Amino acid sequence: MTLRITHLAVLVSALLFTSAARAQENLNAKTTPKIEAIDQAMQRFVDDGQISGAVTLVAHQGKIKHMGGVGFSDLESQTPMKPSTLFSIASMSKPITATAVMLLSEQGKLSVDDPVSKYLPEFANMKLKDGSAPSREVTIRDVLTHTSGLTGNQVFTGSLADHVSELATRPLEFEPGTRWQYSPGLAVAGRVVEVASGQPFEVFLQERIFAPLEMTHTSFHPDEKKLNGMAKIYMPSEDGKSLVVAPNQITDFKPENGPNPSGGLASNARDLFRFYQMVLGEGQFHKQRILSAESVATMTSPQTGDLQTGFTNGNCWGLGWCIVREPQGVSEMLSPGTFGHGGAFGTQGWVDPKNEAIFVLLIQRSKLPNSDDSEIRKAFQQTAVDALGL
Repeated sequence: MTLRITHLAVLVSALLFTSAARAQENLNAKTTPKIEAIDQAMQRFVDDGQISGAVTLVAHQGKIKHMGGVGFSDLESQTPMKPSTLFSIASMSKPITATAVMLLSEQGKLSVDDPVSKYLPEFANMKLKDGSAPSREVTIRDVLTHTSGLTGNQVFTGSLADHVSELATRPLEFEPGTRWQYSPGLAVAGRVVEVASGQPFEVFLQERIFAPLEMTHTSFHPDEKKLNGMAKIYMPSEDGKSLVVAPNQITDFKPENGPNPSGGLASNARDLFRFYQMVLGEGQFHKQRILSAESVATMTSPQTGDLQTGFTNGNCWGLGWCIVREPQGVSEMLSPGTFGHGGAFGTQGWVDPKNEAIFVLLIQRSKLPNSDDSEIRKAFQQTAVDALGL
């Protein structure tokens, strides 16, 4: 009973702290003009038939400077894309999962250097693909940095516990810590959060991150109204001349399926801004502190040494975050040390701490050759940087 009262008190306190900030933010959104050049840049991709629509948000020095929507969230009904439209953000879920891990680390309930088997015993006797035992066990740090050797995609149905137990039966591709390979490791991290906290993963996120930040549109299981209003995912038709509806091959939002810490969240631009601004603010958003500055610095600093990482050149990896170490190509307009993550359907969220800038691009386009290296992302970021004079 005491624990439930404490949780309730935390939630009430968070709402009181942030209600005034939310009101001011809404006021600023109404009075801040769009950056027309950004909408025009995105509209060109709509006109070319590459995407159905897009929502973009740019913030600088803690203030939203642009938030716009172009095109349609549903081509058949011609429903206009709105800044509030909900998207499947896929792997943009990963930094949020890493944040949950760091919250428990601050409480002393885990260490990122702990072996995963301390919380999930089924990981104690994993084997390499040749049948031999690895020289050491997989750690939480390994699963957060994609250096665990785990393989496979991010998709599952059923419970998170069952999915992670199945992952433990798969042979490791390589010795933990010796290579970088994108993996479902963040699902393992999410399951560790459940065990270490004693709470379902989605409840932990709601109480410790979403409610305090008033991320009211972010969840693993949107209600029916929100689901019906989500932007549809599109892919090129067989002849390449139009867009057709594509299945969500990452997430099934049915309530009977567990939360997917690797890629299962739905969210919108304003909610993501609040999360990114908290991280940019060294763990604090307005008067609400979520994480310590030390935890943020650890998450967003290089953790993978000289390993080649990511889907574009010049990157390294933090804990759940991709970091731009040497800007080039699609990231050339960003500062060294910029951190963020993309999603399978072209969504992107990047934080440039040197310039105190946030860039959020939300689209729903399947079968992009490389969603992290898309011309859409490059055009958005370059137009935003030019408009801000960075």
